Amino acid sequence: MKAFNIFILYRLPIGILLLIGGIALGATVGWWEATIPLLLAVICLVTHFMFGPMRLVQEAVEAGDVEKAMGLMNKVKFPKLLYKPIRSVYYFMQSNLAMYNQDLDKAEAAVRQSIKSGSPMKEYEGMQYFQLGTIAYQKNDLKTADQNLKKAVRMGLPDKENMAAALLTLASIAMSRRDFKSAKDLFRRAKAQKPTTAQIVSQIKEMDKYISRMPG
Repeated sequence: MKAFNIFILYRLPIGILLLIGGIALGATVGWWEATIPLLLAVICLVTHFMFGPMRLVQEAVEAGDVEKAMGLMNKVKFPKLLYKPIRSVYYFMQSNLAMYNQDLDKAEAAVRQSIKSGSPMKEYEGMQYFQLGTIAYQKNDLKTADQNLKKAVRMGLPDKENMAAALLTLASIAMSRRDFKSAKDLFRRAKAQKPTTAQIVSQIKEMDKYISRMPG
């Protein structure tokens, strides 16, 4: 697995070296003998531009190494050449990293590019709209946040933690509008997800103090 990661990281220079070597071999010995290095060069170059280092980016994010993830993302010079589903993931990851740096405008632009590129799976599409809703909520654009989070919930989210987070944010928006009936229903649905993430559990405990005193 480690060797494969090294290949992903260095396949562009490997492809260039194979291409130069193949051309040199073809010109001096024969093009039939150059077939294999030229074929390997094409594989390296095509996979580099079509898939990029997204596997390594994902691993870096999962390991909590944001700096490494950002460095790898910066290696993608031509994102429009990425295979469409990979391009969608690229822009979504770019949005996540921008949110980490609190650059909400960049995060929003990137997730919109992700949506434009299409989604590799339906649940992932839900996450795109969850991201848009979260960004809008942080910008205090409650109308847009409400629309996108409801769309995300309808589409489905990949796990109970994200679903609970979306429902809690929708409950908070309903509370701000004094729509107490909807707020209670959304809060009940969020609790029913039984999330375990410390931050979400803390939010549920905090909101429970207000929900229990609401009329309706």
